[in-house]
Amino acid sequence: MKIVEKKTVIILSLIVILILLITYSIFSGTVNVRSNFFPLLQSLPNHTTPCITESPLKVYMYDLPRRFNIGMLNRRSSDETPVTSRTLPPWPWNYGLSKQHSVEYWMMASLLYDDDDDDGRREAVRVSDPESADVFFVPFFSSLSFNTYGINMTDPSTKFDRQLQVDVLKLLRQSKYWQRSAGRNHVIPMQHPIAFKFLREQVNASILIVADFGRYTKITANLSKDVVAPYMHVVDSFTDDDPPEPHESRTTLLFFRGRTVRKNEGKVRAKLAKILVGFEDVHYEHSYATEENIKASSQGMHSSKFCLNPAGDTPSSCRLFDAIASHCVPVIVSDKIELPYEDEINYKEFSVFFSVKEALVPGYMVTKLREFPKERWLVMWRRLKNVSHHFEFQYPPKKEDAVNMLWRQVKHKVPAARLAVH
Repeated sequence: MKIVEKKTVIILSLIVILILLITYSIFSGTVNVRSNFFPLLQSLPNHTTPCITESPLKVYMYDLPRRFNIGMLNRRSSDETPVTSRTLPPWPWNYGLSKQHSVEYWMMASLLYDDDDDDGRREAVRVSDPESADVFFVPFFSSLSFNTYGINMTDPSTKFDRQLQVDVLKLLRQSKYWQRSAGRNHVIPMQHPIAFKFLREQVNASILIVADFGRYTKITANLSKDVVAPYMHVVDSFTDDDPPEPHESRTTLLFFRGRTVRKNEGKVRAKLAKILVGFEDVHYEHSYATEENIKASSQGMHSSKFCLNPAGDTPSSCRLFDAIASHCVPVIVSDKIELPYEDEINYKEFSVFFSVKEALVPGYMVTKLREFPKERWLVMWRRLKNVSHHFEFQYPPKKEDAVNMLWRQVKHKVPAARLAVH
């Protein structure tokens, strides 16, 4: 036993000495552990190197017939040739659901833009060679298809919305690039919560552009692969917001104007209507999205310190982005909301959050907002003005506008998509 114990002591001593020698060699620079001890690591990329370079995302856009996209803007036209930058029609509607969910139009338009002298404004560029593409964009206006053909689910035209989904999926399955990746590196706008309703589960591997995850299963859509997009605001952008006393010029404490009867989490709106009645500095009004009402809402937001943004039929609402465009500090009441660009923008710098439980305590929310320090509100108001350009959809695109922010978000999803494909 003594001999065994002696051998054990010797072996342990030699191990300790070896460890000390290796440590000394590393710190003295005489041994390169990466190359000498782990030769396989020489072929691996440096972990400090970003997976995606600062160059624009390379996007191949399918040339789909117009009935899948631009043809829905003017159904009287029989032209089926793919749209170009010269034939791209302007967005025709100033308000309504179609405008709110028009992200598909602006993403397509940004890829059609062909001005070489763009001053680095674009996060994504269209490529003609699919072999060189990072991702593939499917220009199917799935939200507009639902708003055009499927919004009345008992209407016979719903069949056309379904047929468009069947046809676009058939075209994709014929593509070797879809077959190669099972659609994982394909980008599909699906911002309306009922868009692509019939065949949604058949594109659940793709990078989906959504408003939130309120109507999706976790298998179909989730933050690990999909991108949350802002609604396009329906009120005009507040471009002349520079009063000498911004806090005093906004005389209403809390403003809400919109539909008060909603589904799911949005049922909180009807409850808030009862709780917020009787406060002189609170404006809470039921209204529909007509052109006249939208102008009234815009004026109300411009004259209010805080704008209430409860959940709609899903956790998110276009009203949040109307508030941002109006530089009215958003008060967000939604327990399950996911916000656009959250890895780049801290919403707490310009928004106030209440849980649904807190908001439904009579007087609690109003008291907290009345006690809100003026200087803190001014900081949020200035921050709102600084970030509002990130929520502007426009053509031609501008640097760090909404569509470029979205493409940057898509770029963040590419490494995981590549890993899944490989």
